[in-house]
Amino acid sequence: MPLLEFDTAFKVLTGNEPFPWQRALYKRFESNDIPASCNLPTGLGKTSVIAVWLIAFANGLNVPRRLVYVVNRRTVVDQTTDEVEKYRRTIEEKAELSELKLFLGEALRISTLRGQFADNREWSADPSRPAVICGTVDMIGSRLLFSGYGVGFKSKPLHAGFLGQDALLVHDEAHLEPAFQELLVAIEKEQNRCQDFKPFRVMELTATRRSAGSVFELTPKDHENETVRERIQASKKLFLHALADAKKPQAELARKALEFQSSGCAVLVFVYSVEAVLEIAKEIEKKGCKAITLTGTMRGKERDELVNDPTFGRFLPKPPENATAGTVYLVCTSAGEVGVNISADYLVCDLSTFESMAQRFGRVNRFGKFPECEIHCFYPQEKDWDEKHPLTSPRQKTLALFRLLDGKCVSPQALGELPAADRVAAFAPPPTILPTSDILFDAWALTTIRDKLPGRPPVEPYLHGLPTDWQPPETQVAWREEVSKLQVKPWIEWTPKEFEKYASELLDDYPLKPHELLKDNARRVFDRLKKLKADSETAVWLQSDDGAVEVTTLGKIVQGDSDDLNYLAVILPPEAGGLNAQGMLDDKVSSPASDVADEFYLKDSEGIFVRQRKRLWDTNPENDEDAKDMHSIRSIDFPGSESDEDSNGSSWNWYKLGNEGDKSAKLPVEWSVHVGDVERELERIVSQLALPIEIEAALKTAAKYHDHGKRRKIFQTVLNNRRYPEVILAKSGQRGGRIAEVYRHEFGSLLDIRKEVSQWADESHALLLHLIAAHHGRARPHFPADEAFDPEYPQTDAEELAAQVPRRFAKLQRKYGRWGLAYLESLLRAADWAASGNPSKYWKEGEQ
Repeated sequence: MPLLEFDTAFKVLTGNEPFPWQRALYKRFESNDIPASCNLPTGLGKTSVIAVWLIAFANGLNVPRRLVYVVNRRTVVDQTTDEVEKYRRTIEEKAELSELKLFLGEALRISTLRGQFADNREWSADPSRPAVICGTVDMIGSRLLFSGYGVGFKSKPLHAGFLGQDALLVHDEAHLEPAFQELLVAIEKEQNRCQDFKPFRVMELTATRRSAGSVFELTPKDHENETVRERIQASKKLFLHALADAKKPQAELARKALEFQSSGCAVLVFVYSVEAVLEIAKEIEKKGCKAITLTGTMRGKERDELVNDPTFGRFLPKPPENATAGTVYLVCTSAGEVGVNISADYLVCDLSTFESMAQRFGRVNRFGKFPECEIHCFYPQEKDWDEKHPLTSPRQKTLALFRLLDGKCVSPQALGELPAADRVAAFAPPPTILPTSDILFDAWALTTIRDKLPGRPPVEPYLHGLPTDWQPPETQVAWREEVSKLQVKPWIEWTPKEFEKYASELLDDYPLKPHELLKDNARRVFDRLKKLKADSETAVWLQSDDGAVEVTTLGKIVQGDSDDLNYLAVILPPEAGGLNAQGMLDDKVSSPASDVADEFYLKDSEGIFVRQRKRLWDTNPENDEDAKDMHSIRSIDFPGSESDEDSNGSSWNWYKLGNEGDKSAKLPVEWSVHVGDVERELERIVSQLALPIEIEAALKTAAKYHDHGKRRKIFQTVLNNRRYPEVILAKSGQRGGRIAEVYRHEFGSLLDIRKEVSQWADESHALLLHLIAAHHGRARPHFPADEAFDPEYPQTDAEELAAQVPRRFAKLQRKYGRWGLAYLESLLRAADWAASGNPSKYWKEGEQ
């Protein structure tokens, strides 16, 4: 007997009666038959798949513990996360869902891997809790391939394991990212071939499929449903216009858009290029109208803030009270086509390929509430077609289909009634999709190796396919103060390689977040950098997706080629300028850009946004208060002035909340207390997961022995524990000593535990040793040579042990699978972080 009756639970959870297709999908879940593909028209609440999964999970059906919802990279507002947050509030508030609340134990975990408030780690902090993770193709895809953008090397296996195991991955608008969809299917097959520990499931959602095959779609009862009919038959008439000048379509589109100036309506304009967007918006504003722009080249911070713009609010399903009155315009590139729940009264656009046009049409009268809505599409005359361009043929085929509907309604139903083969033929040709292999998956899983590795290519082309004429390689750009403040320090003797390693470590500690980054094609970034007003000696850091950093200058970059920037993050000092008010790279702007690295907020338990990290100078009198309750992750010392002997210099102190990878707790914690806390956290986590007995035993024993190496005098020195040698600390509660932590305590733990667990069977022993070795990101596959030592053991013992680590890693990957092994490692790491973040007791100075 299920805890929850589906129709009742769905209505309470979402506020709506379920459509017939939602009931049918739940029935599929009941039969342990999760469909690989769902073909559902726009406007019918595809995100409710999350509600269906949640009810299925609560009723004990055989569905994964986490749901990963992936949207196309060109999104604005994380409306999927907003929807799931409503579900969570409803579970907390509605008595009808009390059994679901009891089942969940605590609130449903929700995380987003994009935006200014990205990655609250709710999903990774406690793998035993059900969770919803929302992210883009780039953010989810890179993490699945052990290469997470903005993720330090220590955390990459955790993200891969928790996204790639015990998860249902829902790929929305899959037809727009065929390379990513094929990658997901390839990973799913590879996991099943290797018998991964808990292989993930993949479900594509699309309103416009590229391929044939078995698919879940609307049922006959859906077509009888009044609301469904209203939306799939939504009134919107198409009018086609031949362009007088195909080389400058923006002038004609602007004129047509301004014909609606006195309508008092919301007018959407779609055009292919960023330059055309800016020109059209400028022409509209000249006439005294309010126009805002949306492109995929905006920095994350400005893009995320767009949702709060009163003009943008007019396009939302429920406009806010402060929404701009009168006629408003939103001028977009393809960034507005997907992932944004907006609706306009009128649309003016140029001609694109069929799948793109279907997305644009879906943003007009989205819910079928208005009887008179219009779409005006401009196309080239026959003499103006570029026959060599690869998009010409599909655009011409799209035009041929639209001529059948000129002056008629182009509702989702009308588009769906066009011949399926003709629709697919009018799609943009898919990019060249690179095949994956077991060798590539192995190479990406070697996360301890941070330098460039032969046979380990960047993951970007595997997420989106090889670049095309219409989708060239992309480059990201950010602005950080450390690029100028931390040039090779004259008071320390650095080699260039040493400094680049240092810069890479800094970005591990304080990774680039999506709200800091803008993305544009590499050629355009290169051209804008060439025209920046900044000095040619301006320092620039280039970061690759494996975390490696090259330190160079603006002058050296622009002497090269745009291809040199493909798939890199270009990190400029703020004083280099180049960022305009819309958040776009703009060489005409010479004023300093804003460094927004510290503007990283997450909601606390009361729904208040809390800053997650800060960089503060010790000369700031408010330093202590600003860093209250935060953990110190790095302190960078600057010398005093050479002309002032009494000057003591200053320190730049970096802090963050949470404990993922933190080097210290807020206050000192004794070693025995921390180990006991980790054991209890691990016990709590595994009690919910029904693991095999031998794996559960290995995890519990690893929790007991994982920090034995911290008992060494050298490690206590790192923690600055000099006054109380009889006390063994696990966490210092302060900035720590002035020596680098070269000694790896987990390597020391391995040396200790070999004697104490020699009675274990070989296979269990191997997993136990690897869990201990890998709990801070090493041992995938090795410990670097300078870390493979222990002052209390002969070096021959250390070298023998170091040689065993990569062999053991390879053997365990074959046994549990790449994502399966990463998942098991991460259970111990999650317990360790939970214990570090909330110790049961702090040590007070003077206690024995």
